[in-house]
Amino acid sequence: MVFLKNIDPVVAVAQLEAIMTGCSHEEAGEHPRSGQLLSEPEDGPPFVVSLSDTLTGALATATQDDLVRFAGPWSMTDELRQMGISVEDTAAVLEALAALAQRAQASDQRLYCWWAL
Repeated sequence: MVFLKNIDPVVAVAQLEAIMTGCSHEEAGEHPRSGQLLSEPEDGPPFVVSLSDTLTGALATATQDDLVRFAGPWSMTDELRQMGISVEDTAAVLEALAALAQRAQASDQRLYCWWAL
């Protein structure tokens, strides 16, 4: 489990995917499973959303140098900058997400986000 306090799992995670894969934010948001709501919205929070397999793969195969390189641009996105999330914070989150993605792929699992407002 990785805690991503104050990080929107739809917008910020699509931005991360765009940074890591070189696609646009819009393209990242259109990938299968990207930010797909899996819980019933009528039930209210917490919500469960899926992360795309593309992002999971990119995280699972990223080197430590890659993660450090991606942390800077991700921390500078409007979403994270407005929350005051530093490059050190994003680097730590990326390391934790990469480890989680590696475990998920090794056991043929997928990544999900439990989102409480």
